[in-house]
Amino acid sequence: MKAIITVTGIDGVGIVASVSTVCAKYGVNINDISQSVIGEYFAMIMVANIDEITIPFNEFVDIIEALGKEKGLVINAMHEDIFSSMHRI
Repeated sequence: MKAIITVTGIDGVGIVASVSTVCAKYGVNINDISQSVIGEYFAMIMVANIDEITIPFNEFVDIIEALGKEKGLVINAMHEDIFSSMHRI
């Protein structure tokens, strides 16, 4: 199974490192990543494999969102089934 993780906010040092560190800590493997910096704004989307996640996914969502608040970013994690459902016509 996969999850979509998005990160937006003001650019700064260590954003990718902090998000990927949390992912690694809980067994979330990053399969694909895209990031952009436009002016002072940072945006990133990740596709991550959650087959070997070591905690319930909803706990991971809370942890990653808390990281965002700590860093002044908006970080969301969504199961691929919900993401896909939201984007179907």
